[in-house]
Amino acid sequence: MPVYLINRDTVYRGKIFSIEAVLLDFPDGRRASYDLVKHNPSVTILPVDAEGMVYLVRQYRLGADRELLELPAGVMEEGEDPQVCALRELREEIGMSSEKMVLMGQAYLIPGYGDELMYFFLARDLIPAPLKADPDEFIQIDHYAISELYRLVEKGNIFDSKTLAALSLARHYLFSQ
Repeated sequence: MPVYLINRDTVYRGKIFSIEAVLLDFPDGRRASYDLVKHNPSVTILPVDAEGMVYLVRQYRLGADRELLELPAGVMEEGEDPQVCALRELREEIGMSSEKMVLMGQAYLIPGYGDELMYFFLARDLIPAPLKADPDEFIQIDHYAISELYRLVEKGNIFDSKTLAALSLARHYLFSQ
């Protein structure tokens, strides 16, 4: 069923996203307005070292108003390739790069009101390659065995949705080899 775009206007432009007021016509003749959060695509990386340890970051998140344990992630710059972004974020957040990156999948984070598309990568063959961290990020790096990390998920101790999604996508890559 076709939905027709009638109008869209940017009503807010911030540092990392903008908001558009969108007017749509539906097949049954109804017209409805929506707010759409416009956000650059992003990446999440599951870095696994040669010993099977996963690197995670612990940082304060404003939306949760608490510190969260999550996989390294970041926002793509305009026109940036997802894998290039993933490698940059790995270097900035955990000081490592990867010689073997696999795209596990992609997903819209909040499709009901946002257009951010996230790419999920598995990073192996890690090598030290630090980059200067972003000035507004205060990150603690943690390491977990893969089995321990999945136990944290099963116990409900991981609250970050992108980390949960990446771990779900990774099962095939981590346990079928």
